[in-house]
Amino acid sequence: MVSSAAPDTIRPAATIVLWRPAAVGFEVLMGQRGHAAAFMPSKYVFPGGGVDAEDATDTLPGLTADCAHRLTLNCPTDAPAPGTLATAALRELTEETGLSLPDPAPGALRFMFRAITPPGRPRRFDARFFLTSAAGVEGDTETFADTLTELSHLHWIGLTQARALDLPFITEVVLAEVTALLNGQAQPGVPFFDNSGPVPTFRRL
Repeated sequence: MVSSAAPDTIRPAATIVLWRPAAVGFEVLMGQRGHAAAFMPSKYVFPGGGVDAEDATDTLPGLTADCAHRLTLNCPTDAPAPGTLATAALRELTEETGLSLPDPAPGALRFMFRAITPPGRPRRFDARFFLTSAAGVEGDTETFADTLTELSHLHWIGLTQARALDLPFITEVVLAEVTALLNGQAQPGVPFFDNSGPVPTFRRL
């Protein structure tokens, strides 16, 4: 969704990395932002966007207690609740792909990455990334006929092939993390690229 916030305002955001098995390895769902977009024009990204007031909830759709706890770490006092972030991610999935994940069970959404946009960008987000299997989604997973998207060229692409697309730097890093997780590697804490202060800091949550 389009944000009207000032350039230095950091807006909470949520992103879905939807994956499925492929003939060889795995595929993820990506789309291309418009060339006139103020934020990351023409870049290929995962479905996602800013948290809206309507997303607020005290429930934890799709989250385990561990993921919910990690979503509260190193956050400002006015940060959205974990369930609000998950709800925003699910809403953005539907708006940008036409797909939905109704009544997700605990563990359906895995909080696996977080990044804050560096200063100097036209828009800044504190984005949480959720890894989700396409096995439970409803909707047209091939033509995406019901999308209300700001994205174009929605398509499934192999993890290796995706790296050849025009990607934001942070999306390249997320892809590397997704590849490791889907190949069974352990994650020693959720990676967090923290650009909230004057010095960029890498943390694990």
